[in-house]
Amino acid sequence: MFKTFQTYKLLFLRLIAIVIMIEIAIYFFKIDLLFTGVFGLFVVFLLIREMYFYVRNFVLLYDKTIASILQNDFTSDFSNHKFNTSYNDLFQLYDTLKNKQNEQVSKDIIYRSILNNIETGIIILQKQDSDWDIFLMNEYFSKQFNVPKVSKWKYLKNQLPSLCEIIEEDDFQEVKTSVEISINEQNKQTFVLQASRTEIFEKDYFIVLLDSIQNVVEKKEKDAWVNLMKVISHELLNSITPIRSICQNLQDLVEQDSLSAEDLEDVKNSVETMLRRSDHLQKFVEGYRKLAMLPSPKKEKIELQHLIDNGIQVMNPLFKEKGIEVVKGIGFKSSINVDAQQIEQVLINLLTNCIHALKDIPQKQILISAEAKDNRTFIRITDNGRGIEKEIEDKIFLPFFTTRNEGAGIGLTLSKNIIEAHGGYISYKSEVGNTSFEICLVEN
Repeated sequence: MFKTFQTYKLLFLRLIAIVIMIEIAIYFFKIDLLFTGVFGLFVVFLLIREMYFYVRNFVLLYDKTIASILQNDFTSDFSNHKFNTSYNDLFQLYDTLKNKQNEQVSKDIIYRSILNNIETGIIILQKQDSDWDIFLMNEYFSKQFNVPKVSKWKYLKNQLPSLCEIIEEDDFQEVKTSVEISINEQNKQTFVLQASRTEIFEKDYFIVLLDSIQNVVEKKEKDAWVNLMKVISHELLNSITPIRSICQNLQDLVEQDSLSAEDLEDVKNSVETMLRRSDHLQKFVEGYRKLAMLPSPKKEKIELQHLIDNGIQVMNPLFKEKGIEVVKGIGFKSSINVDAQQIEQVLINLLTNCIHALKDIPQKQILISAEAKDNRTFIRITDNGRGIEKEIEDKIFLPFFTTRNEGAGIGLTLSKNIIEAHGGYISYKSEVGNTSFEICLVEN
């Protein structure tokens, strides 16, 4: 307040000085001192000119500062004027708002960085009149659905009509449901859709979250590991307990002075039992080790055709033995950035499953095809076997689940883990007389 009063006082003193000089000039004219009177008028002109520039600079500086504040432009430099105490309040206001904006920008960058690193698709819409603008779209949403970061709802609707139509059907109100979305006209994937609407400072916002069912299942699988440890403990005890009992029995036998034929037969049977249980335990632990200690992929560029040929070559002896015809439908050349050894293992696992699915089928055939679209490579392995039973469709990727007596139940689980470690996914489609597994690899 006092600083503002100081400004008005300086302006008032200038006016008084001008009035006094005018009176002095008139006085000199009255006493016929013409040259002195003219000089007085010249001084009045200089005072008026100085006051004009003082007021002009004052108003211009205020206008420039206020305009910068209103336009959120805090790049102006007022350091040349800071020596003038008349502007202290103005510059203090400017610096305060500048610091607040810098703080808000920093928070905005941090929040966006957090949202961009969350493995959940997020879009935030802001209502403008009767239309919706896209206020924010995180990186995961853009990459997962292969859509550019558009600014208008109508543009997003052209890219993802299946998602947008569900939201529009509920009139942009709160919704929680599952939705099947086809990406680039490929197989549909299921996502959990959660949407909510909120109003902040008279602005209407609509927040959409999309979680892949696959990711949701993986979160549930973490709980399943507890149950898995129970399975492992049970399996270990089932082998260790009889082995320990047999060892005690053998110890009692060897402590005898002599062994009868019946005792020797007991020793023989005991050793065979221990070997059998040890082999079973070794296979079980080896299977668990493969799942638990999967190394990170060591990616390198490799020709897709060459990679598939390597997998087929490994399995060729079994194909010939079982009378299986293998048909390749790859009509293009493409290189992919993968861990060749791991992807080859996936192909071998899937082809092994095909062999078992073709058991008792007269005309056995496996079709291997591939497709490259946008930044994705799709590899499909299809057999004309008996298919996957409906009752076990949701269990085929679970660790240690198998329908074969000689199976370990880790082939598909290991394959799924390998593909996901590459940033892709594996899916399947099973019908009577036709089962197809599809590998999707995303080029980063």
